[in-house]
Amino acid sequence: MTEERDKKARRSLVSLFAELPTLVIQLLKDEIENLKRELTAKLAKLGIGIGLFVAAALFAFFAFATLVAAAVLGIATVLPGWLAALIVAAALLIIAGILVAVGISSLKKGLPPVPEDAIESIKKDLNTVKGLGE
Repeated sequence: MTEERDKKARRSLVSLFAELPTLVIQLLKDEIENLKRELTAKLAKLGIGIGLFVAAALFAFFAFATLVAAAVLGIATVLPGWLAALIVAAALLIIAGILVAVGISSLKKGLPPVPEDAIESIKKDLNTVKGLGE
């Protein structure tokens, strides 16, 4: 009876060793997929932040152009047209400030573009293979 158990144990051990390369390859493929997924998410957040900075720069450009127009109108005539231009410029600067704040927040979520979750998962896998556990 113990001989049969030893044969089954040996077979299962042999079959485990035979499956080991397949399991390691599958583990590596899964880790690479996890790495790709995490990097894609971080780079997407970086892209959104950069896009918001570009939009903020565009609004800041229009605000500067409006301020220039307001200065010209204020100097050229003493009419309330310049006051309206200053109000528009202030509104554009407020919008640019909001976009900058949102862009900074988005960039902080994406920086640094290091796949921290994938690295942690690989460390756990290596510790498991070494027999160290978690």
